[in-house]
Amino acid sequence: MKDTALIVVDMLYDFIDGSMACLEADKAVANTLAYIKKETPSPILFIRDHHPANHCSFAAQGGPWPPHCVQGTHGADIHVDLAPYADDDLSFFKGEDPAKEQYSGFEGINPAGQSLQEVLLLMEIEKVIVCGIATEFCVRSTAEDLLKAGFKVSVLKDCIAYVEAEGHKKALEEMASEGIRLL
Repeated sequence: MKDTALIVVDMLYDFIDGSMACLEADKAVANTLAYIKKETPSPILFIRDHHPANHCSFAAQGGPWPPHCVQGTHGADIHVDLAPYADDDLSFFKGEDPAKEQYSGFEGINPAGQSLQEVLLLMEIEKVIVCGIATEFCVRSTAEDLLKAGFKVSVLKDCIAYVEAEGHKKALEEMASEGIRLL
């Protein structure tokens, strides 16, 4: 599977057990770790919400969310069990502009200033397998943007967490109807 990459979206502490803890987050992390150990995918790319303290999505600035994944905090860290698989060059940070909301990892930039798409193309990746948090927002936006860019996209259903069950179910149904495979 040389042409396939695993993309792990926002498996960060604030979405696991912090200010925006999502349903099934612990299970999603455990299942992702099991998948990595069983399938040994390469490469593994990490998408990371990475906000300044004054981000527009925070309630104090008029946004819908509590503060989360603030730069330099534990809440913005990748789960300790997944962190050994994260490479700085293959980590893409989104939401760093205080005036711009970014759900999609497709908008993320790595420390070298490269986009997710640029790196996937450089690595000659054709197929992506997506997992992460949260189904209705960042997982879905990332998967849809990858599909629009021409990648063959699959989502690992057992390796995602969500804000609420009905939204999760609807997002999965809509992704499947758009051509995203659910594994």
